[in-house]
Amino acid sequence: MSAHPRLSMNVGTIKHAAFDESLQVLTGAGYESVGLWREPIAEVGLRVAAKRFRESGLRLSTLCRQGFFTMREGPARRASIDENRRAIEETAALAEAGAPGSRAVLVLVAGGLPEGSTDLIGARARAAQALEELAPEASAAGVTLAIEPLHPMYASDRAVVSTLKQALDLAAPFEASAVGVTVDTFHIWWDPEVLPQIARAGAEGRIASYQVCDWKTPLPADVLLGRHQPGDGVIDFATLTRAVEAVGYTGDVEVEIFNQRIWDAPAHETARRTAEAFAAAVAPHLAGERADAA
Repeated sequence: MSAHPRLSMNVGTIKHAAFDESLQVLTGAGYESVGLWREPIAEVGLRVAAKRFRESGLRLSTLCRQGFFTMREGPARRASIDENRRAIEETAALAEAGAPGSRAVLVLVAGGLPEGSTDLIGARARAAQALEELAPEASAAGVTLAIEPLHPMYASDRAVVSTLKQALDLAAPFEASAVGVTVDTFHIWWDPEVLPQIARAGAEGRIASYQVCDWKTPLPADVLLGRHQPGDGVIDFATLTRAVEAVGYTGDVEVEIFNQRIWDAPAHETARRTAEAFAAAVAPHLAGERADAA
């Protein structure tokens, strides 16, 4: 089967594929869009990666990821801010190299508590301060910083931003073109306020990326690897997808899965299985599909 035209695979789903292989796998499976990661790009260099990406004919849905700027002021924080600046430059270059419809969206994960700290409020404040530095540079580069709230189980080590409301509050001081949010079903499905916050995000024009994968228990020992194909768990993709569509999101829908079993499978099999899962669990709830069905 051919992949849905709005389906994007985040290459984190085929983690062990090198940069060139990931592009070949996705084009071979009929995908039109991809979410790239910085590490495989660094292995070949940005100039080479941009050239090969242009040749692939794929469009860019997002670049993952940067952020990680909750540490106290000092050399480590300055190094992190500089790394975010480089990521902004990479996002702009890859979006320019991508096929028409590419989006210059850089996903941001705020970062967790600094080593030995219990100051959650301070860590969140430093995330806001980092955005004050970076938003003007993103705006000048034509890049949208997409703050991604992560499930609260990651608050200590990965992201002190846990809800869509918190992400939107952080984005509020800035133009929507410069700072938006990532709506990831794995992280926000549990939130009793998720639907009004999606409505708010749409009204503010801040949904920069919609990412999908499923939640299934029991979680593995490494909870980072607890993601599943859409439809294999308990997430209500119909309600969430319809909510995102209803507020005007028309971009690609990115499948991002961290799961050791899926990583160990051949990449071409994962690409095929992902397209099938998306077609069954997500695509029927996209606005265009519903209109066609009517």
